[in-house]
Amino acid sequence: MGGVPPWGYRVENRKLVIDEARAEHVRWIFARFLEIGSGTELAREVEKRGLRTPRGNRIDKKFLYRMLNNRAYIGEAVHKGQSYPGEHDAIIDRATWDRVHAILKESPRKRAARTRAETPALLKGLLYGPDGAAFSPSHTRKGDKLYRYYVSQTVLKHGAGTCPVGRAPAGEIEAAVIDQLRAVFRQPEIVVATWKAVKAQDGDITEIDARTALQQLDPLWDELFPAEQARIVALLVERIDIGTAGLDIRLRVDGLTSLARELMVDNGKEAA
Repeated sequence: MGGVPPWGYRVENRKLVIDEARAEHVRWIFARFLEIGSGTELAREVEKRGLRTPRGNRIDKKFLYRMLNNRAYIGEAVHKGQSYPGEHDAIIDRATWDRVHAILKESPRKRAARTRAETPALLKGLLYGPDGAAFSPSHTRKGDKLYRYYVSQTVLKHGAGTCPVGRAPAGEIEAAVIDQLRAVFRQPEIVVATWKAVKAQDGDITEIDARTALQQLDPLWDELFPAEQARIVALLVERIDIGTAGLDIRLRVDGLTSLARELMVDNGKEAA
């Protein structure tokens, strides 16, 4: 054999043998991916669990996708692109493997779109009306179509007409907020200020590192899962006030710095 065995196995007498302690983590990773369908979110949960690769390195999204595509876990060996029954025991059953790969066949953008209706409240807890009352996510259905919107607590408690802005279509207001956030990522003065803030905390970070980290989020935004989008919005936005004249978005002072540091870690630029 040779090389490092797949995570969850060890080598005995030149054969793969299941390392049960790590195999349990492998089974959890496959099962959790079935639940959330997002490599980005899964990598974050793996990090919180403190799991590491066989070499002791951080488990990132690329490592997870290699795991999810490694046929060794279903007891097979691959040679020159062809898979054959292996001499080792499987960690993952075939039904789980097939369900995982049915998800993997979809593009990240399609997977994100499919789950967006299940967790649509991107601005939950952030949106307030002209009277200071919070807006809550709600929806109605007409036939097979789902209509999402945010509605004022004042209207919910006291009826229509009690607030100048009673409700707002969710898709439109979420798109407006995201457009403003994306514009923030592209502003040179924001990039420089973020770089200086990160550098003050972590030292050896260049302005190019900060710019690259922030700029990568813009084109990837539509492929992020709703839960990840909501987490980033909550990290960056302190409050959104909606009025008859439009939106006023108040950003968190330290939010962009925290996000830039996260993105630089994901890019292998973990600060010393």
